[in-house]
Amino acid sequence: MVDAVIVSYNSADTLRACVQPLAGMDHVAVCVVDNDSPEESLGVVADLDVLAVRSGRNGGFSFGCNLGAAQGQAPYILLVNPDAVLAQADLDRMVAVLDAEPDVGLVGPKLIDGDGTLMPSIRRFPRVVSTWAQALYLHRVLPRARWTDEINRRFEEYDRVGYPEWVSGACMLMRRSVLAEIGGMDEGFFLYCEDTDLCARIRARGHRIRYEPTAVAYHQGGASAPRTGLFPVLATSRVRYAAKHDGPWAARAQRLGIAAGHLTHAAINVAQPAKRRGHLAALRAALTRP
Repeated sequence: MVDAVIVSYNSADTLRACVQPLAGMDHVAVCVVDNDSPEESLGVVADLDVLAVRSGRNGGFSFGCNLGAAQGQAPYILLVNPDAVLAQADLDRMVAVLDAEPDVGLVGPKLIDGDGTLMPSIRRFPRVVSTWAQALYLHRVLPRARWTDEINRRFEEYDRVGYPEWVSGACMLMRRSVLAEIGGMDEGFFLYCEDTDLCARIRARGHRIRYEPTAVAYHQGGASAPRTGLFPVLATSRVRYAAKHDGPWAARAQRLGIAAGHLTHAAINVAQPAKRRGHLAALRAALTRP
């Protein structure tokens, strides 16, 4: 049995395509948490066999996931973005991984983005060297070098089973017992880095993260960059992650690297005022967050 949790915020355009296949699956209970959307999103799934929960406030993605997970009791919890679609056979393959490998706490599928291409979802934890390499655009110069980026861009590795440091939170299946063991998702991450933090804490408790290439989720939002207004939220989450998981020196170096990255991006986007303003706002957030 699987509890599927979808957190929705103004997701009416994609929500039904995500929820409808899950609602028709055997042994899957679906919970849709609406994080106080200004628009009426739940109406598009009102006729489906789902539990609809209105959170009453927008407490962020982790908050919504914890709220949704608390509504069920199934041994496995599927977290899936409202712009992602997962078929029964692909979910079954993920379940089979957890059934067969008791040391795996969480499994992620291959992700295909909105234009049909691979979405790189195998990740390495943020490190000082990778943060600064991205700030200086070295990841563009050396895209396959492991030290320049947190994203694994060696695409041949996406065709085989792997045990990465973390996987994208667009779609992931985990053990309920493991989520309880780590105390749930950290609601201090409003948006971004909650999946990185989740995998880091799961690994810290001795469980492995698994990438399963035979399971495929289609992520319509996979190719989209964060909206400019969310750049400061991303910067704040990255700084918070560094402060939580790195030592004092590394956290300070990360903060400066994050700020430097938004500074270089602001300079390069001088001809695009909205992006430039977003990066400058993120620069201020990175330097001023406590």
